[in-house]
Amino acid sequence: MLDNLGGEIRELRIQKGFGLNEFAKILDISPSYLSQLETGKTENVNFTLLQRLQEELALLPLNLETNDETTARLNRAVQQVKTLQRIDKEAAEFLLHNLESSIEWFMNKKLR
Repeated sequence: MLDNLGGEIRELRIQKGFGLNEFAKILDISPSYLSQLETGKTENVNFTLLQRLQEELALLPLNLETNDETTARLNRAVQQVKTLQRIDKEAAEFLLHNLESSIEWFMNKKLR
């Protein structure tokens, strides 16, 4: 996905003063999964985890080249998904999975 994502996660986690177990708990993942992610032993990262990493570490540079209306819509959608996740995690995961799949499909279509 991203070159050296795991190393960036580890570096930023340490800079913020989080231990592995503590940070895994914050992210709601197992310490072993976080360790595997940081050491590059797994590249499987779902959108929800990326979102949590972004919130905690400002991991990804987000330069949304959009107008204010698009940014507002994206922010509103993120808040709605967060609310839905508290109410119905399965439904939120379904929506996120479909969004990711749709974006990937469109990106692949554009790159052909």
